[in-house]
Amino acid sequence: MSSASPTVVLVHGAFADAASWLGVIDELQRAGVPVVAVANPLRGLAADAAYVTSRVAQISGPVVLVGHSYGGAVITVAGTARNVVGLVYVAACAPEEGESLGALQDRFAPSALADHLESWTYPAGVGGAATEVSVAPEAFGEVVAADVSPAVARVLAATQRPLAASVLTEVPEAAAWRTKPSWVLVAGADRAVNPEVVRFAAERAGARTVELDGASHAVAVSRPAAVAELIREAVGAVT
Repeated sequence: MSSASPTVVLVHGAFADAASWLGVIDELQRAGVPVVAVANPLRGLAADAAYVTSRVAQISGPVVLVGHSYGGAVITVAGTARNVVGLVYVAACAPEEGESLGALQDRFAPSALADHLESWTYPAGVGGAATEVSVAPEAFGEVVAADVSPAVARVLAATQRPLAASVLTEVPEAAAWRTKPSWVLVAGADRAVNPEVVRFAAERAGARTVELDGASHAVAVSRPAAVAELIREAVGAVT
């Protein structure tokens, strides 16, 4: 435990950007909690974790890392940074060291997400190309954001950032939840990440877990007060 008040660092997942935390940021700021929402590059697990680790290392004092969706895999690795004192997973994946996201998710029935992905290419290396995926806009509301208004879901679909497909097979080199206290929020009506994946990872990590019945994958948008409450609980526990 630390006597200093931790800074909360929010890490968004795939098909989103840092603005997806707006409601959560507002809740935390009004409660006097220092908070930063970083831009997750979404280009590869090792690279994304290295970026977040670098950002965290430049923050003075302790940090509570919060990851949504794929951001959970990123904080699983970046959470090994020395000043990280707690991890919060929001409808997020928490793989084991050496366990890819694909392998973790394959333990359970597939979610609806896989049937609604679109593939794109982007430059990689000298003259090379790689594949990235995004959610078909017409399916975004149903699969990702069923409990937000259709108007907001359309905006989220239009502003989504694609994810490098390679992250599904890339294996993490560390699992910070083995040595750092963890909190997990399960979105009960998540159709993008099977809630059973999140429950399994939470139990494996010995995490303090809360579940929101009826919450979609976009729970940080639809239920920001509940997400912020769990984050404040984590901050209080490590302060």
